[in-house]
Amino acid sequence: MDGNDTGSLIYLILLGLMVVSWFFTQNRQSMNKTLQQAALWGFIFLGAIAAYGLWDDISQTVRPQQSVFAEQGKIVVPRSADGHYYIAAEVNGAPVQFVLDTGATEIVLTREDAEAVGLAPETLNFTGRAMTANGEVRTAPVRLDRVQLGPATDENVTAVVNGSEMSQSLLGMTYLQRWGKIEITGGELTLTR
Repeated sequence: MDGNDTGSLIYLILLGLMVVSWFFTQNRQSMNKTLQQAALWGFIFLGAIAAYGLWDDISQTVRPQQSVFAEQGKIVVPRSADGHYYIAAEVNGAPVQFVLDTGATEIVLTREDAEAVGLAPETLNFTGRAMTANGEVRTAPVRLDRVQLGPATDENVTAVVNGSEMSQSLLGMTYLQRWGKIEITGGELTLTR
């Protein structure tokens, strides 16, 4: 903390102490009830802090999950609260969370996911270019040994690794076209092979 942060912290502590002192002075006749109310507000405050700190874990648990119907060769993916379809697959045996992107031509891996599936981003040749909503990015063409999505396993799949920062790997059209039927109805994406 620098000097300004320390000064602000001291100011806020003194201000808080003054408000608490005033509160207890005004309510000294009914101190028991005042302490109960203070404890209640303290628990509410701590609950709000805990919920904020755990929000990522809570949202992962609440996020709708995909269903696999292997005997029918079908996967059903519910639309997430943010409007996207998140698809869990295995690439070269490693789990990868994709977002369905019909605007992406190919499978696009983040550098982190590329490393997780056994590719070394620092050794890749970023000779390709792609236009995104954020402008042009460099890409490296790769071949994935195996992509498994539910009951379907594909080998020797073409993909690219994005040379720029990207929050999520994308499942693009060249892979989606391997499925016989793609349907979006009632907030669910159904892939059938």
